[in-house]
Amino acid sequence: MPDADSSPPAKYFVQRQVFDELSFEEAARKGNWSSKPSIRERLTDAFKCSLPRVKQTILSTVPVLGWLPKYSIRENAFGDLVSGCSVGIMHLPQGMAYALLASLPPVYGLYSSLFPVLIYFIFGTSRHISIGTFAVASVMIGSVTERLAPDSDFISPGNVTNSTGEINIAERDAYRVRIASSVAVLSGLFQILLGLVKSGFVVNYLSEPLIRGYTTGSACHVCLSQIKYIFGLNPSRANGPLSLLYTFLNICWLLPQTKAPEVVVSVLSLTVLIVVKELSACYAHKLPIPIPIELFVIIVATIITHFGGLAETYDIDVVGEIPSGLKPPRAPDMSLFSEVIGDAIALAIVCYAINISLGKTFGLKYGYKVDSNQELIALGLSNAIGGCFQCYTVTSSLSRSLVQESTGGKTQVAGLVSSVIVLVTILKIGSLFENLPKAVLAAVVFVNLKGIFKQFTDVPKLWKTNKMELLVWLLTFMSTILLNLDLGLVVSVIGCMLIFIFRTQMPRYSILGEVKGTGVYVDVDIYKEAREIPGIKIFRSSTTIYYTNAEMYLEALEEKSGIQIEKLLKAKKREEKKMKRLQEKRKKKAKKDAKKLKKNPLNGALSMKDAVSLDMDRSSQASDSATGHKSVNGHVNSAYQHDAVASDSDSNTGVSSNQILEHQTEDGEDSVYKCDTHSIILDLSTTSFVDTAAVKTLKITFMDFAEINVDVYLAGCQACVVDQLEAVGFFSETIPKTRLFVSIHDAVVHILMKHSDLNLVSLPTLYLSGNCALFGFNCCIFYI
Repeated sequence: MPDADSSPPAKYFVQRQVFDELSFEEAARKGNWSSKPSIRERLTDAFKCSLPRVKQTILSTVPVLGWLPKYSIRENAFGDLVSGCSVGIMHLPQGMAYALLASLPPVYGLYSSLFPVLIYFIFGTSRHISIGTFAVASVMIGSVTERLAPDSDFISPGNVTNSTGEINIAERDAYRVRIASSVAVLSGLFQILLGLVKSGFVVNYLSEPLIRGYTTGSACHVCLSQIKYIFGLNPSRANGPLSLLYTFLNICWLLPQTKAPEVVVSVLSLTVLIVVKELSACYAHKLPIPIPIELFVIIVATIITHFGGLAETYDIDVVGEIPSGLKPPRAPDMSLFSEVIGDAIALAIVCYAINISLGKTFGLKYGYKVDSNQELIALGLSNAIGGCFQCYTVTSSLSRSLVQESTGGKTQVAGLVSSVIVLVTILKIGSLFENLPKAVLAAVVFVNLKGIFKQFTDVPKLWKTNKMELLVWLLTFMSTILLNLDLGLVVSVIGCMLIFIFRTQMPRYSILGEVKGTGVYVDVDIYKEAREIPGIKIFRSSTTIYYTNAEMYLEALEEKSGIQIEKLLKAKKREEKKMKRLQEKRKKKAKKDAKKLKKNPLNGALSMKDAVSLDMDRSSQASDSATGHKSVNGHVNSAYQHDAVASDSDSNTGVSSNQILEHQTEDGEDSVYKCDTHSIILDLSTTSFVDTAAVKTLKITFMDFAEINVDVYLAGCQACVVDQLEAVGFFSETIPKTRLFVSIHDAVVHILMKHSDLNLVSLPTLYLSGNCALFGFNCCIFYI
């Protein structure tokens, strides 16, 4: 059986009339055939209350009520159990480590790995993502807590004169927890508000290069914030623009004070974590679950530090007191809202962008729908309610989500299992980790940033594929590095929008030509076989015409078509003035001759026959002067115009022969005006809407080209664009609807038939059959 790809190309044959917009609307029966309900019906339906509607509303608002009663224990229970245990084990080290990024005690990272997970289990629509602490969100929280609660504000009064000072850590941490929980509640409320007004599409304005560039820049902030634990330093943290550079310089200045024991612990932890993780990745297909090496390292490091007395002997910085039990809920400190509103909005947008991108990735992979608006509400409730339980802002984590999916997790029951493991740790065994070195947690953070730092490979890929997206990536990365996380995000979004505007303002303009015998029209600068049709210019813009690029559209049309309207209009006005002067000159001469006849009727009298002959001769001269042809004995010399064209190319007038053809009249004056292009087709197939500027631009185009006797046609308009043109009164006697055609080819055939008596040889591969009106019988034009 022959391969389908090796079979000869398919051909098709179409025989139909040439459709302008009017004839097509009649043939296709244009009208409003949609069954869409009216506004009144939709309002009535919106306020209609029925049992099925109430049920649907409840299930869409609380998705767990829809899928949990149908939960299959046989198919899903084992996978969810294994997956939940794996993710729960990951939550423990990551929760404590990421809490340090937020400049909070480690137990609050465990709280943030418990309450938000339970809330998302009820309201979320993704089956595979793992909600909880995330490095980028944690470091954004850390920038807020350290800005509003710096160490310098909590030095004990009795030690003010001491150069080192003694910080009241308990009071400082309590205030930082209030700040973090207030930010969580405010960002959650903002997400809920966006979800209620169905604004899940907002994240679409954050392109993938922007998100990846932002998270990569944030990872650099994360790394720098953990270096102090790796080297055992205590640098002062700067805030605002260039804070990352100031912090880096401060760390470099303090490097001579590095604590060797901290470095040894860090290096050993990093070595073990990296080696085991690489081995786990190599043999992932043979392992039932990933090796929980982070948990093993934490347990071993805690045991060694506790029984070896490393904290007292070598002054290794440890986690410290971890209270057992849960904190009672309390209202957020609303007095802080005004100070953190900008950070809360930035966190809300970034966390939702990361969450929905992961959710939709898994949804597409496994064939289920992730509701973007419900995800906003679910994440908002997770943050708002979690903030009341002293959690900080959370989102989904790529590493935990991949583990939850790869270990067999099918539903959010896996998240429920992981939260049980975290709960047991908080209630019973959390205090056992009090002697855990912070350097180990910093090593855990470093290793888990590997996936984010892999995003640096986007740079060479985007360089090869899309340099404009590379510009977005680099702009976002550099603004995040230089301007801090909150201001960097604002600058990135503004820069991304400016780049989008620039791209719409600088579209590709092209002149189209036909690929012989196909009826397909493509850019002549790209396709070698594309040939322009003599006398016709087909112009296309790669984007919609609207107020930002309307003026450039006209300029590009003149440049691409080679028709300089201003010069042609000047030439036309010159011609009209010359003709007017010539007519006045002849009138004066005629009056002068009449006076002579009056004075000398016998000597100057002409016979009737001679007078008629003289009058005909003058009329012939005037006609020849207007048309650009020489007359010889009252007959037109058809070869003269060709000579005039040829001679014009060698003239020094500065205007090409394609635009103006000039020669001298019998009186020695330049007087002929002509343009070789008789028709222009504007391809509007890329236009999705028209505004006032676009309509004005099209009208000006029709009027300007009409002045130089060039017809303008539109082709390929979408139905919505045609309706908009009709609504603004674009079509009129001067611009009839018959100037609009359903395709470029329809317009070309119409123009060629219209001008076939003047330029019959320019007809492309057309076949005529039936009765042709031009030659006395109707015509049907088609391609083979």
